[in-house]
Amino acid sequence: MDWKKEIKSWGLILAFFAFLYFTGLLPVVQGALQSVLLSTGLIKPKLERVDLTNKNFDYAGTFQDFDGNTIRLADYKGKTVFINLWASWCGPCRAEMPHISELYKSVQDQENLEFLMIGVDNDYQKSKNFIEGKSWSFPAVHASYGLNKSLLSESIPTTLVVNPEGKIVFYQEGMSNFNTDEFRDFLINQ
Repeated sequence: MDWKKEIKSWGLILAFFAFLYFTGLLPVVQGALQSVLLSTGLIKPKLERVDLTNKNFDYAGTFQDFDGNTIRLADYKGKTVFINLWASWCGPCRAEMPHISELYKSVQDQENLEFLMIGVDNDYQKSKNFIEGKSWSFPAVHASYGLNKSLLSESIPTTLVVNPEGKIVFYQEGMSNFNTDEFRDFLINQ
């Protein structure tokens, strides 16, 4: 084994990842690769009913959209709500957002179906800059005032669906391609 070649090879690999990390490109590259993976259809949402059937969704809370308006969660009562928690630095979040945007475009005219993409970055401006640089069409807000107990999660991205009766009918931690016929039908038929 030629140790000089091995050290040189590992040095180049580490230098490449250091470059991505220090330039801030690591989440972009990671998100792009994961988005390609999602496009294959290998990762889909699991539509089994979540064991939260006795859990009511907590509509307490407000958010700030990226135009500076206050959005009240209580205004979504009586509707089906697709909620996604994301952060600008989260590669899996970046990966699933184009697919969520396509899903939103296909159902945005459905009555009583709302989308709420909630940025959880510590810095409002980071979330705003991230969203403004994209062509996605879904409604996005920032958790400027915090999250209620129904939205607290161990990881991001986290996606949940609340039905018009205020019950959580879907809950998933981790990325997925939600732009499928099966999931679209699930949303529309709540």
